[in-house]
Amino acid sequence: MFNLFRADTITRFPQNTFSLNQTENMLYVKEDRGFACAFVPEFKLYAPNLSIISAHASVIVDADSGRILYEKNANEERQIASLTKLFTATLVMEKIKNLDELVTIDEEAVYAEGTRVGCPRSGFCNGVRLHVGEQVSVRNLLKSALMNSANDAAIALGKHIGKTQAGFAHIMNARAQELGLQHSHFCTPSGLEPDGREKECYSSALDIAKITTHALSFPEIWEMTRIEKETFFSADGKYEHEIFNTNRLLGQLPNLVGTKTGFTPLAGYSLLAVATDESKTHKVVAVLLDDPNRWQSVRSMFDWSFQSVDWK
Repeated sequence: MFNLFRADTITRFPQNTFSLNQTENMLYVKEDRGFACAFVPEFKLYAPNLSIISAHASVIVDADSGRILYEKNANEERQIASLTKLFTATLVMEKIKNLDELVTIDEEAVYAEGTRVGCPRSGFCNGVRLHVGEQVSVRNLLKSALMNSANDAAIALGKHIGKTQAGFAHIMNARAQELGLQHSHFCTPSGLEPDGREKECYSSALDIAKITTHALSFPEIWEMTRIEKETFFSADGKYEHEIFNTNRLLGQLPNLVGTKTGFTPLAGYSLLAVATDESKTHKVVAVLLDDPNRWQSVRSMFDWSFQSVDWK
């Protein structure tokens, strides 16, 4: 599952309390959350190195301490496609307390490109799609965006909060600054890149890991990511929709917390995932950007993490 490779393919951080970062000509001190954690990850004496050669960028982070266990191009700014939807879902959870609140579906959401409710793949629609004027609960739109990676659901949620996609993107970018995301700029709630503005829409493997760690504060998100399939109705009961999960690891990894997939031609096949050790005490976050072997790679990342690290 993993191999011995060059030492420079892995970043290991000493157990310091603070780390120094340099931006242009300024130094600033950032507190290491590991100091406040009950358990801090330490590498075993003969832990092997890890190399995920098929991924353009990747990172593994200990969720509790925030420590980076492995990284490759972790701060490189790249398109992230539907991994964006996890951030959208997190903002929804922060701003909407009643998940049964109704959202009215508009034409912009219905005619979104790519994966949609009723269309499990772009251009392939074998189910009942959302309809203009239909009302759907926030909860069911979240499930659609997280499980089925439905662009229409994410757009509807974003516009419900921000009035327009651009308005929601402004909220996303303001929140990203508050969370200390230094290599991210979001354009849409779905992760679709607007034509001609593709280079403006990006994040990094490490920023996605930080978003994922923050999102762990909302257990409802992760419960949704583990649902295999579900049927839901419009508020008036007129339309019945069936959604399926894009997560290929369901039922295969007993300690899986959840995943979110992403793909556009620019972003490539990407994935974020969270798993626990056998004791279900310690969580690690794995992020892969532009990796055609993402499902095998993430297995290797989790295997390596729990075989190479002790929490003390």
